Amino acid sequence: MPETDLITIGKIVAPHGVRGDVRIFPLTDFPDRFHALKTVYVENVGQMQLESARPHKKFILLKFAGINTMNEAGNLSGKLLKIGREDLVQLPAGQYYIFDIIGLNVFNEEGELLGIITDVLQPGSNDVYVIETQDKQELLVPAIKEVVKQIDIAGKKMLVKLQEEMD
Repeated sequence: MPETDLITIGKIVAPHGVRGDVRIFPLTDFPDRFHALKTVYVENVGQMQLESARPHKKFILLKFAGINTMNEAGNLSGKLLKIGREDLVQLPAGQYYIFDIIGLNVFNEEGELLGIITDVLQPGSNDVYVIETQDKQELLVPAIKEVVKQIDIAGKKMLVKLQEEMD
């Protein structure tokens, strides 16, 4: 599987102890996922088998099969941990992963292409989609049901009703 098709869930920040454990900074909303994983893809290394996972303060401690010394673990520092789409946590209906939202074509209710989502801001109460219009302007659209009418991940489309159009 090409690494570009993988989803990043953590970063190895340092070795931990002398047995070859590594300290992981989780880059996921679901840090408990590490306990159920059998393998992960380590950036520029490949697929590695996990022996154990346990929480440690704000980190996860992982033990990889075949990594048994602090020096071996140290060689993995700074690498990203990735998983395949089949290992993603299933989200409830109506919720989407940000990496699925970015790149969607956004249309208004008249079917006009407004642009492409390039980023998702998370300022607090609700997410905000950053849409790059065809004339390279930014259009900010709140991710609320009154504005976002339909999301079609497979079709790479989003239908919105802009606030000026809501009156």
